[in-house]
Amino acid sequence: MPLAPETVEVDFITPRHLAGGGDPAWITIPLHRACGWSHGNDPLMARVLLSSPDQKALLRLEPEPDGQWWTLHHAAEPDRPAWYASFGALTPVELIAAVTDALTDPAATASTPSDPYEPLQQIGWSPASADNSLVSPDGTAYVQRLGSAEEPGAWFVTATLGPDRPVWQARFGAHTPAYMVAAFTAALADPKPVPRIDSGRSLPTRDPNVVTRRTTEVLAVYVAGALEERVHSLAARHATAPTNPIRSRQPPAKNHRSR
Repeated sequence: MPLAPETVEVDFITPRHLAGGGDPAWITIPLHRACGWSHGNDPLMARVLLSSPDQKALLRLEPEPDGQWWTLHHAAEPDRPAWYASFGALTPVELIAAVTDALTDPAATASTPSDPYEPLQQIGWSPASADNSLVSPDGTAYVQRLGSAEEPGAWFVTATLGPDRPVWQARFGAHTPAYMVAAFTAALADPKPVPRIDSGRSLPTRDPNVVTRRTTEVLAVYVAGALEERVHSLAARHATAPTNPIRSRQPPAKNHRSR
């Protein structure tokens, strides 16, 4: 009798911004294999460094107990100063991947009008007490841009379980192209749950009034194949890119389970 196919217990979590960080490979492997980013190899260092083919962008993943674990720096260009984005350890990889996917998209252009607030307003986020900010309907996330209309500043996206319980924060420098920030907020606004394995240890809260967990047995081959499918999908963008794409490269900076 043939053996039954191996399955894995997967939790599908909503809201996605409280799903925990997830697997960093969702970001690093596609950058390397599909987008041609190179990486250093120092087994004695608990960090990952990836640089873009043109050496203008650098992504660093480094455990930092008191700071941001992910930092994306982009060098200055003739039409834009250097910029950066950084993300806390529990920022879901799906949200960070939206940014790196936008950065590496051959069809993307920094001149495309983008309003990072629009995806959130469309799903009912409302103005918060702070100036120029929006808060999610459940009060567990908010987005704010500092500065003024004349001199816009940095963007801050924060997930929280209360005034004194921040979960993670994403920061985008003042010169980060708007479409990059909009890619992040669009992923944040996406209502689809995100999958997590062994979420009991990674979720910032298991409160069923805040987080919904739908547990499903999934064929292990499908779980393993999701990353491969992502790599192939991103690689295909380069294969089908226009011969002369209008590309304006961007710059870096440092920094319930219900059953």
